[in-house]
Amino acid sequence: QVQLVESGGGVVQAGGSLRLSCAASGRTFRRYAMGWFRQAPGKEREFVAGITTNWNGGDVTNYEDSVKGRFTISRDNAKNTVYLVMNNLKPGDTAVYYCAANLRGAGTAAETSYEYWGQGTQVTVSS
Repeated sequence: QVQLVESGGGVVQAGGSLRLSCAASGRTFRRYAMGWFRQAPGKEREFVAGITTNWNGGDVTNYEDSVKGRFTISRDNAKNTVYLVMNNLKPGDTAVYYCAANLRGAGTAAETSYEYWGQGTQVTVSS
């Protein structure tokens, strides 16, 4: 079983920044497509960002339109960790953020494509 543990959430004022981390188990982490999702109160879970490492070592990323230019997803395959740096946070970013893994390496934005999920970490952005 792949285990994912998120950390780095907290309370921040609008315009501030946070860095979320997701530590993953697994010997083939670099082959996993990793994603960040979030779920705000009263809303369904939505895709935020995804990242895939190609065979040549290059990373491919994709983002939800609302976070482009503000959020950056990255990964350190030697540390089995994926990150989400969130800048210029807005109250609308308030949500529980989840880390997810697709062991087949498909960098899709579809929630159902991810097989393993972390417990989530709360991000609260105050005005």
